[in-house]
Amino acid sequence: MLGFLVRRLVAALVLVLVLASVTFVLLQFTGTNPARAIVGQSATAAQEAQKAAELGLDEPLPVRYASFLGHLVRGDLGTSWFTGQPVSSTLANALPVTLSIVVLGLVLSAVVSTLIGVAAAVRGGWLDRVVQVLAVLGFALPSFLVALLLALFVAVKWHLLPATGYVRFADDPSGWWKSILLPAVSLAVGAIAATAQQVRGSMVDVLRRDYVRTLRARGISTRSLLFRHALRNAAPPALTVLALQFIGLIGGAVVVEKVFGLSGIGTAALSTASQGDQPVVLGIVVVTVVLIALVNLLMDVAHGWLNPKVRV
Repeated sequence: MLGFLVRRLVAALVLVLVLASVTFVLLQFTGTNPARAIVGQSATAAQEAQKAAELGLDEPLPVRYASFLGHLVRGDLGTSWFTGQPVSSTLANALPVTLSIVVLGLVLSAVVSTLIGVAAAVRGGWLDRVVQVLAVLGFALPSFLVALLLALFVAVKWHLLPATGYVRFADDPSGWWKSILLPAVSLAVGAIAATAQQVRGSMVDVLRRDYVRTLRARGISTRSLLFRHALRNAAPPALTVLALQFIGLIGGAVVVEKVFGLSGIGTAALSTASQGDQPVVLGIVVVTVVLIALVNLLMDVAHGWLNPKVRV
């Protein structure tokens, strides 16, 4: 198991390095002029050149790339060109917001999709048909539309939860929960639909196998049969879908944060990308890829635990 984890960890580090490098190169061809944007349109050419030199933009691309990699390896994400604040400070403020809604959305997706998928596979009949129809509808609804509907009815019309704003957990746990519930549900709807379909299909396949009939013939309880034996064998494909859904939740957070007025990673990415603030954009990309790599690593570990054959 240790060798399996080391291989997955090395693959995750390579993924982070490759995507960070590709993003760095692509940012050089965006056509924006950060030095001009910072000094303003009324500044002289000399002032613009001085600012470009301060930012290191007058250096050749290989030199800037080597400097970026050197700082990245040391864990230094640099300083924002526009605010002068460390990128790590920007991320420290924005990351808890995005992580709160994405992690809660992922947990909701895992729990709800498992219950729905297992119920549809076991009961069948009208319940199975209703679940499949709802899954198709849920998958077809974009997260921003779900977010708008929840904000309009649940928050504005019924006043059950706040429509905008984020409350830190340390300040008010109850307020934190209320502030992230609607955004998390908005993100989770599509993931629930996709994962529930996968859970249902895997459970139907597993429940038809010979060892399940043997366990039933031995008189094992239905709960033990489903959750200790059948679900364990049906889980790997669902975990793969759930890991892919996490990437979708990160992407969907960009829009959902705007709808609910949250200052998370998505909002920071939009504002800094439009300014051409490359250090912040690169920092956001690196942190996002690290999060995705960590989730994939956890899913691989779960796969290895459920099915020892994948450790080879």
